[in-house]
Amino acid sequence: MTNEPTPTQIKEAQIYREMGMTDEEFTLAEEMLGRTPNYTETGLFSVMWSEHCSYKNSKPILKKFPTEGKQVLQGPGEGAGIVDIGDNQAVVFKIESHNSPSAIEPYEGAATGVGGIIRDVFSMGAKPIASLNSLRFGELDSPRVRYLLEKAVQGIGDYGNKLGVPTVGGEIQFDPAYESNPLVNAMVVGLINHEDMQKGQAKGVGNPVMYVGSKTGRDGIHGATFSSSELADEEEKQERAAVQAGDPFTEKLLMDACLELVKSDALIGIQDMGAAGLTSSAAEMASKAGSGIEMNLDLIPQREENMTPYEMMLSESQERMLLVIEKGHEQEVVDLFKKYDLEAVVVGVVTDDQMFRLLHKGKVVAEVPADALAEDAPVYHKPSKEPNYYHEYKKMAVDIPKVSDYKETLVQLLSQPTIASKEWIYSQYDQHVGGNTVVSPGSDAAVVRIEGTRKAIAITTDCNARYIYLDPETGGKIAVAEAARNVVCSGAEPLAITDGLNYGSPEKPEIFWQLEKSADGISQACRALNSPVISGNVSLFNEKGGKAIYPTPIIGMVGLVKDLAHITTQTFKSVDDLIYIIGETKPEFGGSELQKMIQGDIFGKAPELDLTKEVTRQKQILKAIRNGVVASAHDVSEGGAAVAIAESLFGTNLGATVTLEGDPTSALFSETQSRFILSVKKEHQQSFEELVEDARLIGTVTEAPSLFIHNDGKVLVNTTVQELETAWKGAIPCLLK
Repeated sequence: MTNEPTPTQIKEAQIYREMGMTDEEFTLAEEMLGRTPNYTETGLFSVMWSEHCSYKNSKPILKKFPTEGKQVLQGPGEGAGIVDIGDNQAVVFKIESHNSPSAIEPYEGAATGVGGIIRDVFSMGAKPIASLNSLRFGELDSPRVRYLLEKAVQGIGDYGNKLGVPTVGGEIQFDPAYESNPLVNAMVVGLINHEDMQKGQAKGVGNPVMYVGSKTGRDGIHGATFSSSELADEEEKQERAAVQAGDPFTEKLLMDACLELVKSDALIGIQDMGAAGLTSSAAEMASKAGSGIEMNLDLIPQREENMTPYEMMLSESQERMLLVIEKGHEQEVVDLFKKYDLEAVVVGVVTDDQMFRLLHKGKVVAEVPADALAEDAPVYHKPSKEPNYYHEYKKMAVDIPKVSDYKETLVQLLSQPTIASKEWIYSQYDQHVGGNTVVSPGSDAAVVRIEGTRKAIAITTDCNARYIYLDPETGGKIAVAEAARNVVCSGAEPLAITDGLNYGSPEKPEIFWQLEKSADGISQACRALNSPVISGNVSLFNEKGGKAIYPTPIIGMVGLVKDLAHITTQTFKSVDDLIYIIGETKPEFGGSELQKMIQGDIFGKAPELDLTKEVTRQKQILKAIRNGVVASAHDVSEGGAAVAIAESLFGTNLGATVTLEGDPTSALFSETQSRFILSVKKEHQQSFEELVEDARLIGTVTEAPSLFIHNDGKVLVNTTVQELETAWKGAIPCLLK
């Protein structure tokens, strides 16, 4: 304690800057307190006012999102969002990033990212039933990228597998834009009955505040601030200390104990100690309830000696929760957690003075209004400016890339890591623990059944960041529309989304413009598709050496399958089934996989998107699926129609003969939006064509496992499915060797 600088020293030596606060913010904190904050209080302000905790740069943008709907039971503002699925049941879900920790310590960074989001979901009272992820890395010809990928995947797998939550889906893209800043976003879905819904609120003056779970150590101190700043090489060694270590076995006990506690009337409020640890959980719970909290830090379970108030409050040790309990039920809670070999300790009390007060060794070491830390954190309206490249690209006519050998180009596209099979990744995840996974990774969306019912939920994560870089507003619309396409192709009606907004520095007007415009696009698509934003996370400052990642707003979507009979997958089913393409094709190659592969970079206009057409097609296809006239459904995305048709054949021992019209390169490889490849039994041809107005019959499924693609009387592709599948399956394992 004696080594800590005095308030005067903090101010004069500008020590607050080392904690990530600006001069203006420190002055604001002084005004709120009516005095200069001490060292511990400065630490509280610095983490709570970081972008990671306060969303100070992104709050004005987040207000754009539609967050309400008749299906929404809980929107943004709690640990996770909640959506009704009927029969007194609901799904709870959220996506969260763990980018900076994963760039430094990929195994622990990715593992604790999974652990943290699981706690967010069970803190709402929900049992986690599925986990997904969305990953971005540089190109696999880099040894460092290979190391980051291998360790991050291992971390995700180890944590989820040991916890017993199946990892059922996800997506990954590779691009030089992520060379220095990989993105690791984790999404978790939980199931809850309406009466078990919880909130993170400290209500009831005199009610005890209880700490449960692992002891507090010095790991992860200033993790929230570290996740709100740009990485620099010389800092990396120091930043390793800001990466927490996780213990999935303790998390499993904590989850089971909390889910038992949820059934008890003793529980008033519950929140995960995530970013900013004890500080954020306690301050936010008090602020949301309009109350105060007083805590005695001598009572905090500690695993290291002589921890200071600053260290205890800023630690991000994992597997910890903060509870508010009905007075008189303390022993009941202690006994419940003891049954799971976990500590439960009364560390404080709810007060009526709206203050956040900390005691240590008989002295008040911090006294700050709870709202000053949470609700009243500063909000910035950053300047926004269209980047120069955007003007150039809008004017640029994108030529159709020159392709001489269509079959060879298809093989090469299927070998691109962004398109290639991700089996090397998802084979490391337990996809079936719990026994409710109906469709595991490898189809358009994962499908998990709701036990004891005929219902299921379809879940996906999606985002093509190249489109968003070229045109953020259109790209934002496409990200939501593609997620909805994947959900619909699985037989589900889209319900709501969670978003992980990953961008560079908001201090740069061009980056802030990307954030602003993509939020406009996301909002428009969410309204059109009746899929509000119910939760999410913002990760800014993803850049190194002044070079930012592509703007990458990951969309996690959940849809409802009303009957298990409606579940549909992407692969063709039977010989002689008819193959249809839904939607017309245009020569659109800006940001496409073919453009990147042939020309080495992306440029020009992103594909266009007509939301009216998109909504109409999705509704018609879902109706056709529910009427039982669709055998398989797959959306056309990266690589175009030829890739979608090939993917529909993999793992089937079947073949296909199709005819695609128009310019051959566009017909095969354009990435025009709102298109689908469907297969239909012959006896359902008339009913299907009556239901889906833009359907065009292009071919049939064959017994011989070969793919023939005809165009204008010529055979463009004539190959065995095995040749295509070998290229597709072998690409990532080969690059990792």
